[in-house]
This record gives sequence, structure tokens and C-alpha cells, in this order.
Amino acid sequence: MDATELALMSETVRKALAGAGGAPDDRAATDGILTTFGWLELLEAEPGEAIEIVFTALGATNASATVIDDVVVSASGRAPRADLAVLLPSYAAWQPPGRIADGRVRAAGLASARVEHAEVMLVPCRAGGDLMMVSVPTAALDVAAVRGVDPAAGLQAVSLEIPVADAAALDADAWDAAVALGRRATAHEILGACRAMLTFAVEHALQRMQFGRPVAQFQAVRHRLADALVAVEALDATLHAAAAEATPITAALAKAVAGNTARTVGAHCQQVLAGIGFTTDHPFHRYLKRTLVLDGLFGSADEIVVDLGRGLLETRVVPTLIDL
Repeated sequence: MDATELALMSETVRKALAGAGGAPDDRAATDGILTTFGWLELLEAEPGEAIEIVFTALGATNASATVIDDVVVSASGRAPRADLAVLLPSYAAWQPPGRIADGRVRAAGLASARVEHAEVMLVPCRAGGDLMMVSVPTAALDVAAVRGVDPAAGLQAVSLEIPVADAAALDADAWDAAVALGRRATAHEILGACRAMLTFAVEHALQRMQFGRPVAQFQAVRHRLADALVAVEALDATLHAAAAEATPITAALAKAVAGNTARTVGAHCQQVLAGIGFTTDHPFHRYLKRTLVLDGLFGSADEIVVDLGRGLLETRVVPTLIDL
């Protein structure tokens, strides 16, 4: 897919999600739009492009969907289905959320809203030194909605403790690939949200008048907008590099950059928006809250940086990430 096709498809999906007419948290409508678009087929054929197109559009429109399940399931080597959910790691973590011991599986983690109507949930588990994927009927799960800062995201807290009935071996590389794709997906969603927040701030700065001129002409405002733009473009470049050299480390770095970018852009744009940026009358708050939630999926920026630092200290080797 060349750059022109990618841009056209991205704009098509973004406009479809923005014009859906439903509430931003209408996940059934959003999932339906993406199904019509051919999300699963594109994910199978071009996973990198599919993730960039769909998740950036989700972030740009603040729409909520359950397609992160499809990303993790497909990367784990299974065929994604609308009735198949997956248990994600707990907030700020990325290790398999389940453990198998004494013939029982115990797990606690997060799930998308798909768990509410799915028939089966896949639970990645550790069993001693091995990895397993356990299929669990959703009726056996303890599920509670995560309210928190962004209830519209639709995340669910899931826990279970049941006998192991249906388990299959899970390759360690497959789990690493699932985490890497999950990180790139959430980072693209953060990128879309950051671009939207910057657009809100720019529009406000051009329209808001003080001392007879738009506040966009004041140097302090322009510096904040410039710093936010630099952060957004740096994240975009990092994500393209992570796609070109698709490894778990480049995906981890992209996710860490995304979390830090969200903080930078959120702080600068909120200051430019001034009082209206602190109210629920303006849509800015929804995008800022979504980035706070997304930062914790598959590892927060802080936890990822600490983990990468430990690895560097242990190995005393700095890997070559990208050939320049």
C-alpha cells in the first residue's frame, strides 16, 4: 500500500467514525463500521497498515471499539472472531495475566467491552516456565466495569479462578509479537488523540481575541503550540520507524514515546485552551482522559523505560534499533 492509498483509506475511516451519529462510546456502532470497512481482512493481509489506519482514526474521533482483541488474538496465531475476547494484562503491565498451578487457572487483568457479549475468552497464562493459552467460557468470569477517569473507554476488570479445561501451548515469540502489536496499536490511538487535542488548541488560539488580536499571535502561546507539534511529529516518526523495524524493543520505545507525548501535548494544549480546557463543555477533556487510559495498556511509559533501562544495565549492550 503506497502513501496515497494509505492516506485515502485513513481519511475514509476517520470520516466514517466521525459521522457515525452515535455517542463516542457506542462500541457496537464503531465495531460495525470497522467490520464494513473490512478491518479483519486488512488486519490479516496488512497488519501494520491496518493498525495505523484504524487506531489512529479511533484516537482522532475519540471513538471506542473492541478491535484491540483482534490485534492480540491474530498476533497469537489464532483467527480473530467477533465472539472471541482476550484477557489483557493489568494496567501498566505486559506479562501474561494468568497463572496455571495445581490444575487451576487464576487470572486478573483488563478486557475490552467485547467480553460483555463474547462466548469465549482467551487467557494467556504462565505454567511454570511455559506459556499457555486457556479458553474460558465468559460465563465463568467475574467482570466489573472500570469507571475511573474514562468510563467511555469501556474497559472491564476481569478475574477468574477455575479448573483448566481447554489449554494450548503458546509460543513465547507469539506473546511478544502480541504485546508489540498491542503497543503499536495503542500508540497510534494516542497519536490520533494528540493530533485532535492540538487541533482544538490551534482553533481556539486563532479565534480567541485579547487586546484586539488573536491569542495565537502571542509568543508564549505560539511556543506551546510549537512544542506540542514537535512532540506529535516525533511520535509519528517513531511509529513509522517501529513499523519499518518491527521488533519488541522498537514497539516498546514507540509506546513509551506515546505516553510522554500525551503528557506534553495535553499540558500545552490545556494551557492554550485556558479556562474552557478545564471544563466538560469542551471535547478536549475526553481526548485527554483517553490518552491517560491508553498510556497504561501494555505498559505505561514510566514502566517501559525502567524495564528497558534494567535490560541495558544487565547486558551492557546497546542494540542497534534502526539502520540509518
